Amino acid sequence: MPGTKSAFSTAPHPLDAVLAQAGQIILGKPTEIRQAIACLLAGGHLLIEDLPGLGKTTLAHALARLLGLHFSRIQFTSDLLPADITGVSIFERDKSAFRFLPGPVFAQLVLADEINRATPKTQSALLEAMEEGQVTAEGQTRPLPTPFFVIATQNPAHQIGTFPLPESQLDRFLMRIELGYPDRAAERALLAAGGQGHHAERLSPLLDAADLPAMQDAVAGVHAAGPLIDYVQDLIEASRHTPAFQHGLSPRAGLALLAAGRAWAWLDGRSMVLPDDIQAVLPAVARHRLRAAQGGGYASREEIAALIRSVAIP
Repeated sequence: MPGTKSAFSTAPHPLDAVLAQAGQIILGKPTEIRQAIACLLAGGHLLIEDLPGLGKTTLAHALARLLGLHFSRIQFTSDLLPADITGVSIFERDKSAFRFLPGPVFAQLVLADEINRATPKTQSALLEAMEEGQVTAEGQTRPLPTPFFVIATQNPAHQIGTFPLPESQLDRFLMRIELGYPDRAAERALLAAGGQGHHAERLSPLLDAADLPAMQDAVAGVHAAGPLIDYVQDLIEASRHTPAFQHGLSPRAGLALLAAGRAWAWLDGRSMVLPDDIQAVLPAVARHRLRAAQGGGYASREEIAALIRSVAIP
């Protein structure tokens, strides 16, 4: 079963403690925490979309602390400018020269909070950073730190004062997840504790940022057999031919699906991707890339489930 330890894996996983600590901050959401960590292990960026007050920002802050990453938060507003993200040059009179002041995007984990409250022009300031790992400002290209992740939060599009993310921006996010309301037991614990946001700031790093590249290399080395790749391709082709969607998944979506599946398998302590891994990550990888034929919104979970059922497992 996806999300459980392999019967052949007895040694503790290096990220078990991270998952456990994050689970004490974001109560009752073990699957969503695992999805977020899998996204980072796959070298991708994460979009968390949900109503305000459900823990989106707290999750990003907790992961940055636990993984030992230099953290930066950008609060997106309607008057935010691209230079507020990338940085500006100032003239130093004593040196008769300009000096570049890096913006908050120059961090290892950048929280783009409420990204869809900024204008499309400002949203686009993140495109090069997310795709190329660099920023071009005032004619000069500067590399971003390694590793580099963006976790963006956004409010549902029907809320006042939001600008929808264009498809090109959505496609930069390897996964999109929703936290949803906590169950009754988790919410009771949250109310009794008076909230969990302040606990995230007290977390101690369980890893060093320098550990992540080796983990990402290990994830990239998880084996995907020929029949498994055929299965991924069959899912992509099926998405292009079903009348439920306006258009199907792209080859880049297929690469994202394989990368996420490898990370899911690695978290399960396995060195080979199984169809269960692909099915487990498909909703988070595909829903924001597929538009429903009726209404034009994100593909529903039911439509993704129907897509999975329509393709034979190898």
